[in-house]
Amino acid sequence: MQNAALRLKSLAEQLMGAPLPVRIRGWDGSEAGPPGAPTLVVRNRRALRHLLWKPGELGLARAWVAGDLDVDGDLYETLDKMAEFIWERGEDAPGLRQALRDPRVRSAARSLFALSAPFLPPAPPPEEMRRHGRLHLHTKGSDRRAISHHYDVGNDFYELVLGPSMVYSCAYWASPDSTLEDAQRDKLELICRKLALRPGMRLLDVGCGWGSMAIHAAREHGVTVVGVTLSQEQAAYARKRIAEEGLTDRIEIRVQDYRDVRDGPYDAISSIGMAEHVGSERYLEYAHTLYALLKPGARLLNHQIARRPRADESAYSVDEFIDAYVFPDGELAPVGTTVGLLERAGFEVRDVEAIREHYALTLRRWVANLEARWPEAQRLTSPGRARVWRLYMAASALAFENNRIGVNQVLAVRTPETGASGMPLRAREWRAS
Repeated sequence: MQNAALRLKSLAEQLMGAPLPVRIRGWDGSEAGPPGAPTLVVRNRRALRHLLWKPGELGLARAWVAGDLDVDGDLYETLDKMAEFIWERGEDAPGLRQALRDPRVRSAARSLFALSAPFLPPAPPPEEMRRHGRLHLHTKGSDRRAISHHYDVGNDFYELVLGPSMVYSCAYWASPDSTLEDAQRDKLELICRKLALRPGMRLLDVGCGWGSMAIHAAREHGVTVVGVTLSQEQAAYARKRIAEEGLTDRIEIRVQDYRDVRDGPYDAISSIGMAEHVGSERYLEYAHTLYALLKPGARLLNHQIARRPRADESAYSVDEFIDAYVFPDGELAPVGTTVGLLERAGFEVRDVEAIREHYALTLRRWVANLEARWPEAQRLTSPGRARVWRLYMAASALAFENNRIGVNQVLAVRTPETGASGMPLRAREWRAS
């Protein structure tokens, strides 16, 4: 087969009805497309079969994770250009079904079928979460399996990506030139200040990860902490760190669903990057549960990724790549929805701080860590898993930069009947600077 790249470029432009913004390099070494643009490398015909058997984002993801599709050049630039080409061409751009009514497009599709031969369905990469439908989401069992899929992939791999802080959520940057470790420490300190932690208080850290928040709060603010996670690997790592810090008398790490915590009330609750796993069906239950675990006058800090609201909220669907490879069963909600549900549960919402740009900076640092030690990252987990993390973190950085998603710290109080919230009169008085 001669000049596969030119044929692929022509077929892509016919199918999408727009000029291809990147170059293509085919499995035969041929190239076509705009000079100087980043290059999409189609390593073999199996990449086409992934797309034909699963058109759209999931097919592209499978080809990427399997290593059949790659990028030569700047990954961020490639993703930005391809997003505009495939997903962001405006409301008047024809969808795939509409496009296939065009005889020329149908002809291009048939050519793509022929080019992909032999036409057999390739197996999904082993890194893909296997399930049958999306029934019975967010039971304790399904949540445990989803969390294990994402977090139990090796603590050494996460150390490589996250760095010494071992914090897997948006950092808080005083300056883009700050170190990742300083920015993560500043985020943990900001949360402690918002919660007004003091010696002798009791903190519940929901979704405690590898123990960083618990350690910071106990060491720097003198509180006792209960941290809960569904990940066995996270819990083992956190307990080891806590022992090394000499804080075993002040911190308890449990492998436990937050719905099973029964030893309230607590003086404060932190939930950092956990609520995205709760799901819309369970969110009010989540809010009621945390409200019941707090003392009157106590505070909740809910740190959560949000999506932009839609004119028709019923049209929202979970991102196929993220759902299959990254955060199974995860869901994003607009920040207004989150605030409304917290209020319905009884909370008084006192502050919402949007830190969207901070997450873009954080993700770019994680991607840089991964790329700097790429061969080691593949050995520590698997080549496919490393490719999943590189793609999702780079794409997420662009999504935050382009305001497609955001992240917010919502501070809420279980205000008692007297109305005494215990909040300072001056907004943002908890800031260190």
